[in-house]
Amino acid sequence: MKVIKAFLYFILGIIALFCILVFICAFHPEVSEKIADILYRGKNEESLPASAEDAAKAPADILPEAGSDIPGAAEADGIVAVIHPEGYTPPGREGIVIPETLAGRNGYEPIREESEQLEEAAAELIRNQLGFGSTGDGLSFDARFYPYYAMLDEKGQHLYRQIYANAQDLYAAFAPVEEVKAGQLRNVFCAVYNDHPELFWLDTSYAYKYTQNGECVEIDLQFNRTAQNLDSAAQAFSENASLIVSAAQNLDSDYEKEKYVHDALIEKVSYNLGAEMNQSAYSALVNGQTVCAGYARAFQYLQQQLGIPCYYCTGFAGESHAWNITMLEDGYYNVDTTWDDTDGGNYDYFNKTDSDYRSTHIRQELSIYLPPCNGQRYREEEQPVQEEISLRSLSDIGMTEEGVLTSLEEYYNDCYSQIITGGSGEFTFFNVVEGDELLKQCDTAYRTDAYIQGYMEAAVLAVGAKNWEIYFDVEALEGHRYLIVHNVSVSP
Repeated sequence: MKVIKAFLYFILGIIALFCILVFICAFHPEVSEKIADILYRGKNEESLPASAEDAAKAPADILPEAGSDIPGAAEADGIVAVIHPEGYTPPGREGIVIPETLAGRNGYEPIREESEQLEEAAAELIRNQLGFGSTGDGLSFDARFYPYYAMLDEKGQHLYRQIYANAQDLYAAFAPVEEVKAGQLRNVFCAVYNDHPELFWLDTSYAYKYTQNGECVEIDLQFNRTAQNLDSAAQAFSENASLIVSAAQNLDSDYEKEKYVHDALIEKVSYNLGAEMNQSAYSALVNGQTVCAGYARAFQYLQQQLGIPCYYCTGFAGESHAWNITMLEDGYYNVDTTWDDTDGGNYDYFNKTDSDYRSTHIRQELSIYLPPCNGQRYREEEQPVQEEISLRSLSDIGMTEEGVLTSLEEYYNDCYSQIITGGSGEFTFFNVVEGDELLKQCDTAYRTDAYIQGYMEAAVLAVGAKNWEIYFDVEALEGHRYLIVHNVSVSP
């Protein structure tokens, strides 16, 4: 009897809790919305990995089944992301080091979305009254120029065409032409936005309305102020772009055209974090003031007009950042016009490989599925012109080949030994390291204080001291070797 009685009390308790929950939801609809959001939207918004690190850990079960029509593809939430044979290998954030002169030179804003959950009656009313607008049927997009479109499955591409066509027609509110969940819709909207810099009036945010089961029943596009007088804005946009395109189009090669566009943008545009409509190509080409997103959108548009495949790439470079991937005859290259627009302009971030960008840029969002950048022919084509300097050799500084350090571990060990030898007080020691990569590692060690654990702390303790100061100078030697002179003060 006691067991049955306890069970009945348990059932009554559950019923009481349920009644309380119903009562709360009746007088506080926002509570029921949050509950539905947890139960439904969370399941439907498992879209593609949001970061390069997450993408690298994508589970094997998203790979296509045997016999898939698209070889080497991964599928999730309406996306069929083509995984290129060479692959893009994402670096970890811990290895990112942004030069001080470029810190804060970003400004990219990720796509934003607003949502509203509807009762079934309200959703049904929208289904009956809201049309599709322009469906985009009959449109086609070449994967060489519109890679994000190629990432979508058939239904995703149908929605992509619809969103593109309605954006062209300034048709803001419409019902999706395909059944779509929230996560799928975000991927499709991002694909349209990333592929089409010419839609400069399309804002980086959109809204949607959905039912309790996560089905989107209404899509609402948002436009910036240029949509109020689009004919005039489009004319200004076209005229400014044509000045650059017409000057570049008769050059002999795609590389020369690309370089001309790069240089023309740097001359025309100024970086301004507060620039109006700074996520659009319009801000760069017409207003002449923008952030990284505007530089990249303008570069993408001008390259497209010249018949050169060029993609909008988003990710992390100390902060959210945007740059470009462009295709020349021997492969793909990274281009960051924002970071090249420094005093006098240069080519430090022009036509670089993923390896070159590994310490400064990480792709994120859908951009992780863009082609890897491994082109070599134009990687070092343009370098700042420098006055020819006669570099010293190893013999000039009294060093032999055996004394050259070739790894960070060797460098740490040598510094430790020389501090032990020098003891307390002020003294100078030097060593020579081999190659640009090792010099960069040494520089990173001092910027991040990794050198302290690497050698300094142990060396100072070994000589019976507690405090130190260190300054160093670097001199380039012949054969990509570098003399590092350390000025050290070690005290109790």
